[in-house]
This record gives sequence, C-alpha cells and structure tokens, in this order.
Amino acid sequence: LEKPAGRRDPSGAEGPERRSDPSGVTGAGATRAAGPERPERPRRQCGAGPGAGPGPSWMDRRRGEASGSGPAAGGPPLPLDDAELALAGINMLLNNGFRQSDQLFKKYRNNSPLMSFGASFVSFLNAMMTFEDEKMQLACDDLKSTEKLCESSEAGVIETIRNKIKKNVDMQKPSALDVDRLQRQIIIADCQVYLAVLSFVKQELSAYIKGGWILRKAWKIYNKCYAEIDALQMMHQKRSQESLTSDRANDNHIPAVTLQEESLSRLKGAVSFGYGLFHLCISMVPPNLLKIINLLGFPGDRLQGLSSLTYASESKDMKAPLATLALLWYHTVVRPFFALDGVDAQAGLREAKEILQTKEAIYPDSSLFLFFKGRVQRLECKINSALASFQTALELAIDQREIQHVCLYEIGWCSMIEMNFKDAHKSFARLKNESRWSQCYYAYLTAACQGATGETDEAQDVFIEVQKLFRRKNNQIEQFSFRKAERFQKEKPTKELCVLAAIEVLYLWKALANCSPSNLQRMNQACQEMHEPLTIGLKHLLLGAIHKCLGNSDGAIQFFQLAIKDELSRQNNAYIQPYACYELGCLLLESPETLNKGRTLLCQAKEEFAGYDFENRLHVRIHTALASLKEVVPQ
Repeated sequence: LEKPAGRRDPSGAEGPERRSDPSGVTGAGATRAAGPERPERPRRQCGAGPGAGPGPSWMDRRRGEASGSGPAAGGPPLPLDDAELALAGINMLLNNGFRQSDQLFKKYRNNSPLMSFGASFVSFLNAMMTFEDEKMQLACDDLKSTEKLCESSEAGVIETIRNKIKKNVDMQKPSALDVDRLQRQIIIADCQVYLAVLSFVKQELSAYIKGGWILRKAWKIYNKCYAEIDALQMMHQKRSQESLTSDRANDNHIPAVTLQEESLSRLKGAVSFGYGLFHLCISMVPPNLLKIINLLGFPGDRLQGLSSLTYASESKDMKAPLATLALLWYHTVVRPFFALDGVDAQAGLREAKEILQTKEAIYPDSSLFLFFKGRVQRLECKINSALASFQTALELAIDQREIQHVCLYEIGWCSMIEMNFKDAHKSFARLKNESRWSQCYYAYLTAACQGATGETDEAQDVFIEVQKLFRRKNNQIEQFSFRKAERFQKEKPTKELCVLAAIEVLYLWKALANCSPSNLQRMNQACQEMHEPLTIGLKHLLLGAIHKCLGNSDGAIQFFQLAIKDELSRQNNAYIQPYACYELGCLLLESPETLNKGRTLLCQAKEEFAGYDFENRLHVRIHTALASLKEVVPQ
C-alpha cells in the first residue's frame, strides 16, 4: 500500500488490495462503477503482463516518448492507465460521485489529454444542466484549455514520428504514437463539438452560424480519424492473420497485439461518440438555417448519429457511459419535445427502457439514471411513479445542486400535469430562488401556479418580479415570460387566467399528451369557462389540443379552425395562428382524403408567419411532419 503509485509491486502481487490509492478511485464506489464495465478483463497495473516488471507503466512510457517528458512532468503520477482512470472517473460521476469525479479529473488534468478532457467534460455537463451564464463561460474556457493542450503536444508527436521514419521503423505496424496522436485529435474534435453545443443553446442566429462553423472543423477531424482508425484496424488484422501461420519466437508478441487491438477498438468508440453527437446536433438545427449549415460542407444524418452513439455506448472508452446518457436524452426528451414521431408521444420508450434495464446493475443508485427513469414514466402517463423517481433522485443527488434542480423542475412539471398547482408552485419557487438560469422563466411559472391556487395577490407580486428578472433579451423563453407577465403589472390576475396560463405552458412544452383523461377533462372545463375576448384564440387552440389528446379528432379540427380565424390573436398572441395551422395540418395528414389540404396548411404555417414566440421550435416540428410525407421520417 505504500509503494509509489504507477509502479508494479516488486513482489509481483496484483489486485486492488496491493495497489496504492492516492485518487480514491479504487474504493468501493469505484469498484462498483468501473468493475462491471470490463468483466472479462481483471484490473491490473499498467504494464503488467508477460515480461513486465518494476518501472514506469506502458502508458507512462508512451507519454514520455510522445511528449519528450517523464510521466510526472505535468502533475502527480497516474495510479492507473489513463484510459481506465478516465472511465472510472466518469462512472464515479454517474454513481452520484459528482464532486469526487470533479476532484479526480482536476487532480490529474495535466497528466494526460484524457484526464484534461474529463475535467472539461464535467464542467460542460455542469453548464448544460444549469444553463447558467457563468458556468457556460467556464465550460468554454475549460474546453479551449484542453484543446490547446492537445494541439501544443501535436508538434512533438509529429516530430517524433518523422524521426522514427528516418530510422526505418516499420510504419505498417500501429504504434503507441499512432494511438496517442489519434486520441489527441479526437479530443480536439470533441471539444469543438461541445463548444458548438454551448453556442447553440443561446438560440441566436449568430450563435447558430458560429456553432456551425466550429462543427465544420470538428467534422473534418472526425472524418480523417475514422478513415485512419479503419485503416489501422485492417492492417492490424492482416498482420495478426499472418502471424498465426508463422512461428513466434517472442512470447511477448501476443499480449502486445492484444493491447494494440484493444486500443484501436477503444479509439473507434471514442470517435463514434463525438461523430454521433455531431450528427444529432446538426439534424436538430432549425430548417430555416439548415441550408446555411449544408453550405458549410456537411449534412446532419439522425440515423447515422444514433448508430454511432450506440456503437460508442458498447465500447470500453471513457465516453461509453456518456453515449448511453446521450441516447436516453434523445429518446426521452428530444423525440417527444420536437414531435419527431408525429402524434406518437410515446415513441422511443422501448429503446429507453431497454437501456435503463441493461445499465441498472452498473448504476443502481445513480440519480441521473433515476431521472431518465422518471422521464420514461412521465411519458407513459404514470405520473405518480415519475414523481417518486424524481423525488428519490433528488434525495440521492447530495452535493449535486444542478441535478437537484433538474429533478425539481420535473417535479414541478409533473405536479402541473396533475393540476396540483400547490406543489408545482413550491418547486418552481425554490428554483426561482436557487437557480441562476432564467430566473425570469421560473418566476413566471411560480406566479402562474400560485395564482392557479387562488393566491392572486401574491401571484401579482411575482408577475411584477418577472419584469425585473428579464435579462436575456434574445432568449425566446424569457421573451415569452416577460410579455405574458406584462399584462399583470397593473391588472390583477384571476385564478381562471392563471389556470389558463398553466395549461398554455403545458401545451407549448408538449406535456398535454402526458395528462390523464380525467385531468384533460378538467382542463377542458376550465377553458370552456373562459369568455374574455383577449383569450378567445388561445382558448380555442388549447381546446383543440386537449380534444386531440382525448382522441376526439372532429372536435379538435373544429377548435383549430376557430383559432386560425381569430384575427385578434395576431396582435396579442402571434404564435396561435401558425401553431393552429400546424396542429390542424397534422390531423388532416392522417386521412388520405385530406392529405393535400394538410400539406398546404403545414406550408402555410411555415411560410406565412414570422416573428412569433417559439418560431424555431415550430419549424423543426413542421419539417418533421413534411418529411414524413416523403417517407424519410428521422427516427
């Protein structure tokens, strides 16, 4: 236990009981996290195997060759192979060890590009869970730092390779230098993809263009790495087949080949994760910007993205668990929100449930996996079960404020779905006070739910607060919240108007499909009782959506037609007419007799309206609906 980290015990004994643990990753938590990921291969010291003895590990020697420095030049020595340590750190993160994972990656971030990338990814994940400006900026800075680390080392690697060529080294054999160089290039591309995602989150035209340009650079790197890894794998397979027919003089040749095959396989998983995420991001760019993106030199293929993410999730790379989370995110959040499967609100549930069942033994108490379990249950309309999952995840996410906040957010939404506005108010009020992401939006949800309970005086105070918290002028959600709350600065809200506001938000966020028939009937009654002229268009749109969810297509068509004809809504709620055109068009597509009329309405919604709330969101849904007519529905 007292021997130096990174060296093999002179006695030759192996196993966790003989290994030092300066990072804390070889304790019970790490055993549970990392062990199941590689059951067929026992944990070992780097360099252990036939012919291995005391001294620097194979990975340390590789880094020394590549960078011209010793293993400890950038920080404390690594206790494991950096790929194994990085995977252990990610698994630790997913098993509620967010803080420990962050500390582990930060401790060794200067030792290897993989550990630096791990630290930057934790920062990126933090930003994506909170959407707070400060954390998003910190994530950008960390990702750029990792990118520079990899780029600064590239020159040394290339120079070393040139020297090897001069010395007539057999370049047909994949070397540790090839693995290291490709690893750095993939990390650079990954960093660029994450920087683009952070840019897309801003939902601004300039941000989309900037993100597209960054992705173009990443795309070129991915293509090059894919081709080179494939070539190296083919070469390696050919040499392995040749070696089977010849006598092997050196027994150490066998484990070396095994190690090289494993490294190339891991790299293929590493590049597949970024490549797949890349394709998903591009495929979800608003259609009005897609032509610009295509001009930059790449298309977005959703099926290819999903296929690559699936490959990555089954690999032994550190990003395998992340690929799993990305697939869960797509199936439980993206598909229903953007209506990628048309009226089928439960599409993707089978895939998500299979993933959760497969990973349950590896992450039994993971708050993140419990969160996605709750998302599946919500989509199945099992709201009480979903609430229990989110509540358990909230309790497990100790010292993980960001995960607590996403769980609180879902608890608030599930409570609204149940029309339990009292509990919804509690969740959103806590988010308004604790979260620094869009306090304006959380304040609006708080006010609407509080007013729906009948506390209209207090609700008016919070509606007024919405105006003061409006800071992100180009954010569509804050613009919507500001405009909606503006009415109640001087005019006292009524309980009926606040209930209508809550139902409106449920509609816009595609949550009405998660409501039970009994709650839909209660919402239907609440809307029918509204007779105020300014809300007529909204009332008809919501009634149409409610009847659609109840399976009453004829009633839904009538209400959507009334919403389209309401000209007053163009002044107060400009989004109502285009959304009503889209909803009516989708319903008419279901019948061959009205298919052409449905297509016309979708095109009308796309081309005749502009400058309304959540325009890009609707354009993605219209694009998907029109694509279904051409039998190219993205799955």
